[in-house]
Amino acid sequence: MSLKEIYIKNEYRSFKDNLVKDFYIPLLKEAISYKRAVGFFSSTALAKIAIGIRGLVNNGGTIQIVASPYLSEEDIIAIRTGYEKRDGIIKAAILREMKEATSILEEERLNLLASLIAEGILDIKIAFVEDEHKLGMYHEKMGIISDVDGNTVAFSGSNNESVTAMLVNYETLDVFCSWMGDQDRVAAKIRAFDSIWNDNEPNLKIIQFPELKDEFIVRYKKGKPNLDIDIDQFEEPSLILPYEFKINKKNTVSLPNDIKLFDYQLNAIEEWKKHGYRGIFDMATGTGKTYTALGAITELVKELNHHLAVFIVVPYQHLVEQWVEDIVKFGIDPIIAYSASNQKDWKKRFENAIRDQKLQVRGKEFFCFITTNATFATDYVQSQINKVRSNTLLVIDEAHNFGAETYASLLSENFTYRLALSATLDRHNDEIGTAKLYTYFGKKCIEYSLERAIEEKKLTPYKYYPIIVTLNDAELEQYDYLSYELSKCIIKDRKGKLTLNEYGKTLAMKRARLVAGAQDKLIKLTQTIIPYRNDKHILIYCGATRILKPGEDFTEVDEDDIRQVDAVTFLLGNIHHMNVAQFTSREDIETRERLIKEFDVGDTLQALVAIKCLDEGVNIPKIKTAFILASTTNPKEYIQRRGRVLRKAPGKELAEIYDFITLPRPLNEVPSLTDEQLKREITLVRNELCRAEEFARIALNMIEAESIIDKIKEAYGINEYINRFEEDYGYEENNKN
Repeated sequence: MSLKEIYIKNEYRSFKDNLVKDFYIPLLKEAISYKRAVGFFSSTALAKIAIGIRGLVNNGGTIQIVASPYLSEEDIIAIRTGYEKRDGIIKAAILREMKEATSILEEERLNLLASLIAEGILDIKIAFVEDEHKLGMYHEKMGIISDVDGNTVAFSGSNNESVTAMLVNYETLDVFCSWMGDQDRVAAKIRAFDSIWNDNEPNLKIIQFPELKDEFIVRYKKGKPNLDIDIDQFEEPSLILPYEFKINKKNTVSLPNDIKLFDYQLNAIEEWKKHGYRGIFDMATGTGKTYTALGAITELVKELNHHLAVFIVVPYQHLVEQWVEDIVKFGIDPIIAYSASNQKDWKKRFENAIRDQKLQVRGKEFFCFITTNATFATDYVQSQINKVRSNTLLVIDEAHNFGAETYASLLSENFTYRLALSATLDRHNDEIGTAKLYTYFGKKCIEYSLERAIEEKKLTPYKYYPIIVTLNDAELEQYDYLSYELSKCIIKDRKGKLTLNEYGKTLAMKRARLVAGAQDKLIKLTQTIIPYRNDKHILIYCGATRILKPGEDFTEVDEDDIRQVDAVTFLLGNIHHMNVAQFTSREDIETRERLIKEFDVGDTLQALVAIKCLDEGVNIPKIKTAFILASTTNPKEYIQRRGRVLRKAPGKELAEIYDFITLPRPLNEVPSLTDEQLKREITLVRNELCRAEEFARIALNMIEAESIIDKIKEAYGINEYINRFEEDYGYEENNKN
């Protein structure tokens, strides 16, 4: 059989066609030559190449792959500084992307590719753009498949070899056949590929690294390759899919075979079922909230025989992508809805899903819609939700956000079933918002604390080091002034509770930013970081504040002023010569993903300097050492931050947390304070101690940490003065520092 005898369309679209089943498998089965240009060199991308090549290998065929190295901005800058460094930097970049296999199936596919390289069947070359003006990635995506008779199919399109590209994103593939009037186009593709392969393309440089091929063989060749791996995995070649699990386009939801829920997760799901499929999963960061929620969805889908519309809402866009990676494992093909979604037609898919479900179209009884808080709140999404007539389930991640007035109004009674996920559901200084959440979602089905997670080895144990920092003279002068003005702004609310008026809240925010940007933090950081200058997997939390310049009044943050995050980045990068990068709201999703990948490897990025965007959901388990320069008085936020640092990772036996405790003045000056001065300072001290005591409570070095805390308590006479001045400073100011 030749390529001519295969039914080949001139265009494939991923939501209409199964690219692997309908295109790659039939063609490669009859081929003797496969030429492929992929976006980036990585073990994951190459493992996808191994799918479906059994027939080609049996035919005695050959494979040629051109890939681009995944170069960071630092790599490009380094290359520009010295041409002789180029090959070494590119080689290091490629080695970074040779990751350990994440499953037995991926291990088998990489073993197959390594064997093909060893036998001379597969050859790989590295390409990148280079001329006197620029250096960049070769990012063309095309392929050429030929049979023994010289019949050739050329294709190009937007897809990479990834599960997202082939099954989740809306991707297209344009196809040209040499025997169907496309001879010129096919010939042009062949000339282009061969020109690239032979290093004859202008401004495109091709490098061969024989030693890297040897490294690939050493890392991944495990023995005789299994050419029937696709059949072993999927039972028959026609069911081959490009990932380590099946995704049924009919949304047959089930727990994957390779995922086993722990007893506490199963118990949480059972409690949720007992309470009418409503409730709260109160689980510490890193204990498997997402899998528990997806397990709960699976149970409800089974109960309702798939007649269900699921709405999953998460705070940020990058969390949508993290959820999708897990959702598809459960056999769900989600509608991915947010402004920058790769599913450009998500609105059409959403409307069609609602219509098909309403019309009871067979196989369309179930759909899953995942979105961000912001998109969920839009009039469009809310109007579409009102059209749903089937059973509905609302799942909200980081559900404490929905206690706020802005989102609380979206907690519609139209959602029959409800599930809230949060490590800290109770809202700080917001009893009304907290009550709304419990009223809507119901009772807690599980409380899995961080302490229990550490005891049961779901999280990493840690050591806690409180670092005392103090305000300098200029900062203290501003602090005293703001504190004095704040004392005039205390009022009683309708319930008789002490609080601040609106002007007082503004002053409290200014004072919090002043404390967060204390210059002594930089001094103490440069001293504390010295033993870690050659380490990796370091995180520095900064405040959304600036550094107070000598003689300057502290007002609002000015774009021209030095932000603390910039000062810290300069200090670590230019003074300590560490490889650092910022992880803030200014970085887009692609940049963040690249930074996480580089941080995980650790070869080119030692430390991340972050502000707030790591607080919810971002999973970077390799973090081993954290320096918390600025925190808040909100337990939800600082408990979440600690949880981020304690996620388990291979080789990570414990974590270290350096917490910069801000005091108004050195401890030896406290005894000379008047009662009035003490009253102005005690609020800050008490707030800092609340966090420090919580962190020290379950630290491995609890006694060492508490000895520092006790010194602060003793100097300020905390217990005595709390009793004396409780009525004066017991107001709520939502202080952030």
